[in-house]
Order: sequence, then C-alpha cells, then structure tokens
Amino acid sequence: MSRERMDFDVIIVGAGPAGLSAAIRLAQLAAQNKTTLNICVLDKGAEVGSHILSGAVIDPRALNELIPDWQNKNAPLNTPVTRDQFLWLTEKKHLHLPTPPQMHNKGNYIISLGKLCRWLAEQAEQLGVNIFPSFAATEILYEGDRVVGVITGDKGVDRLGQPTPRFQPGMELYAKQTFFAEGCRGSLTKKLIEKFQLRDGKDPQTYGLGIKELWEIPEEFHQAGAVIHSVGWPLDTATYGGGFLYYFEKNLLEVGFVVGLDYQNPFLNPYEEFQRFKSHPHIRSLLEKGKRIAYGARSLNEGGIQSLPKLTVPGGLLIGCAAGFLNVPKIKGIHNAMKSGMVAADSVFPTLQNAGTEECHLYPTTLKKTWVWKELHQARNIRPAMTWGLWAGLAYAALDTYIFRGHAPWTFHNHADHLQLKKAADCKKIDYPKHDNQVTFDLLNSLFLANVQYEENQPYHLKLANRQVAIDINYKLYDSPEKRYCPAGVYEIIFNEENKPRLMINGGNCIHCKACDIKDPTQNITWTPSEGGSGPVYEMM
Repeated sequence: MSRERMDFDVIIVGAGPAGLSAAIRLAQLAAQNKTTLNICVLDKGAEVGSHILSGAVIDPRALNELIPDWQNKNAPLNTPVTRDQFLWLTEKKHLHLPTPPQMHNKGNYIISLGKLCRWLAEQAEQLGVNIFPSFAATEILYEGDRVVGVITGDKGVDRLGQPTPRFQPGMELYAKQTFFAEGCRGSLTKKLIEKFQLRDGKDPQTYGLGIKELWEIPEEFHQAGAVIHSVGWPLDTATYGGGFLYYFEKNLLEVGFVVGLDYQNPFLNPYEEFQRFKSHPHIRSLLEKGKRIAYGARSLNEGGIQSLPKLTVPGGLLIGCAAGFLNVPKIKGIHNAMKSGMVAADSVFPTLQNAGTEECHLYPTTLKKTWVWKELHQARNIRPAMTWGLWAGLAYAALDTYIFRGHAPWTFHNHADHLQLKKAADCKKIDYPKHDNQVTFDLLNSLFLANVQYEENQPYHLKLANRQVAIDINYKLYDSPEKRYCPAGVYEIIFNEENKPRLMINGGNCIHCKACDIKDPTQNITWTPSEGGSGPVYEMM
C-alpha cells in the first residue's frame, strides 16, 4: 500500500498530560535557543481530551514548573481543595478515619483532566506544535532495532478489512525521537516492552479499574472543594479498592470507585460494586436528588517504582502512564506524568540539533534525580502491602508512613493481575441487587452517557489469539469473567440452537478502558486502537 510520508523532529503518541507537557517543554526550549523543532502530537480521540478520564485531584507542582503563569492564562484549575475526609464504610454506616499524610490535599485542585488537556493543547499550539486528533498510531516503524516513527491507522475499512468509499490509508510518520505517551496499557507501548524486553528484572505491572460518574446535585448539598475517599464496603477485606467523591465547580460531584484488578473471585463485577457503593446511605443521600450527566471507565497503573519498565529504546522513550508513574497512596499521577514528559524533553533536546536518533540514556538518569523518583520510592511498599488484606495493609501503611517515613530497608513486590483469579468452582457467587434507576443503573443505561461513537461496520479492534480458549478456559473454568470485568458490556456468552456457548464481542460498546487486555486469565484478548476518532467522547471527565 502506498502511504503518505511525513517527517518530524519528534513524534509524541498521546495527547494526555505527559505528551502535551513534553511537547510544550520542547517548544519552549526551541524558542529559548532560537531554533525550530517540528513536533507532532497524535491522539486517537475525536478531539483532545475525548478519551481522557481521571478522578481527578491535581498537585500543581509540575504545572508550576512548566507554565508558571498558568493562572493568568486561565488554566481550568478552578476548584481548590478545601478539606479532606477519609471514611471506613460498613453496609449501613460510616466512620471517619484519620486522613493519611499522603492524602492531604492542601494546595491541590479538583479538576476535569479532559479540560486541562484541552487547555494544554491550546498552549502547545500557540508555541507551534502540530496536534492531530482522530489519528490512532497503530504500528511502530523500525530501521533495524531503532524506532524511527509510527504508522497511523487506516480509515474507512469495513469489518472484513476491505476499503469502503471513504477509505483513507494511514500515514507513515518519521521522527528522530518518538515519545510513547499512550497512557495506561498503551498498545504500542505494550509491543515495545515485549520487543525490547523492557520488564526484564522488573516486577509485573499491577492495575486498578476506575469507574466514574459526573453528577449535578442541588446547591444545598454541594460542598465546593471537599475531597472524600473511602475504604471498606462494598468490597470484602481481601479485595483492594475504594470510592471517592470530589465536589467540583458549580454543583458538580465527581463520584467514582476503583477496584484492584488483582482480585481473585471471578464473580466480582467492578461495575456492580460501584453501583452498590452509591447505594450506601451516606452516598445515596447526596445523589438521590441529583442528575447523572456522564459515565466512563479507565484502567490505571498501580505498580509504582518497582514495576517501572526500562524507559528508553533506540529512538524512543516511555513517558507518563505509558510507563506508570502513579503514586498510589497519594492517589495522584498527573503531576508525575507531566514531569516525566518535561524531563524527557530536556534530555532529548540537546541531541535533536544533530542526528538525535540514539537512545536517550540521559532521560532515566535525570529522572532519578527529581522529586518524581523520590516520591515513588517513598510510596513503593503501600500498594503491595494491601495484598495481605485491608486491615493488615492499613496497619503496614501506618507503620511505613509514621515510623519508616517511606525509607524501610526492604521493598515489597507486585504480581501479575491476570494470574490471580481463582476457579469459579472454588468461589462464591455474588448476588448484586437490582438497580433502582434513581441512583443505581444498568450498564447500557450508563454506557449511553459515555457518548460512544463507532462506524457500524468497522473492523474488530478487540482480538482473540484463540477463539476456542474463550470457551475451553474462560467459560468452563472461570465462568467467563470478561462478562463482569468489562464496564461497557463488550463481552457476552450466547448459545446456538444446540446450546453450545460462543463468546460474542460487542466492539461498538468499548470505552477503551483496557481491562480486558489486563485481566484475561490467559492473556488471550488483545486491545488494539479502533479507527481514529471512534470510542467514547468525554467532555468533563
């Protein structure tokens, strides 16, 4: 196939906080040195921010460094945190716990990460950066073992892979350096990690699945700037996770729930656990007179510093959540993602005036001297300690925080989430309550609020390595857990006239959370980018 070719100095795959911060920093350095750089940012969403979902409370530390006058430039940080609460929930009651120091949010802001990314994109474009939404990077270009760019996905292809009248071939984009900023479980990053064995000597990454809704609530219930986190019910004490409520802007409430994807019971349904969380009397009282206006879900890295892969390859760098810089006990990663992009830009820039194609060893070396590395090192033992169970995990977290202050002479390790499921025969089924359509809702009702958009006849972007494994292993041994861990109803088991089961994949429901790619017990499911511009369209998430 003949493809159009374009050449750049730097290609950045992903217009999230890490990718846009890298682009802005590169453009700033070029302006300061009175030179020019041709910088390209690709994003698979219909527009910047449309695939972005996070809690989110931001520590503005990195933003202060990147754009010191962000307040004068109307950055969308409009809700400073006014107070923190940390709750222990039982089925009917709640108890206030001391807020751990890592979770104190003085000086932080409740934001929409999608809005922040759109603002960052505006700042980047004003500096001359080229940003191309609706272009999904689907392949990596190599010369030998050196990354030299990416190929964007074809558009206008039908389900059988044949061109339609609106067919547009993807483009070959070449660069001296390619930044992979795809976010958690990026498809190209996954290939890069496998090809260059970037996890050798590292722990497996471990993940959580975050599910979030945006509610409009009556003014008398709104507590601008309040941040509430919870542990306990509805999860059992062996399962990691918890809820959050962030009072955001005018009469808006961000409500969410995170479940660690290392859970063991295949009958657990993260979406239904979130619905149960909302039914708690303390939460329900905030929502029952409100209106739900948005829904979405996204996986997040929880492995911390011991699960970071090697960050560079010849011609390429991993930044942001593509690598995994989330600080789990702090419940924040945006500032670390931004800083990683800035450090990568600082490290690469001196070489770009020359060939600039070698492996940038300066990037990880410099990053290890920043506050990002110090922060992740101090936080490294909290999440793996939670595998002992909630109470033991909280007890260790207190010991690590108040006694060792993050400097314990040991490091705990992470495990691969997909290996943690027990067989269905060894587990108890979970009886989830019916939805009331006032505070709790069925999945398809929720999916409507994710504004999912796909061409009806486009190719399948969720790939099975072996279709029979979905029946012989997943169905027979685990009761098809993909039916439950997917928060968009993509996977269902149907039966033919002979009552034989078959896995049906409703790809048009997919909201790009990547949970299936992570949790499938045999790693039989691979998530790949759908046609650029398709998927969820988040506005305020």
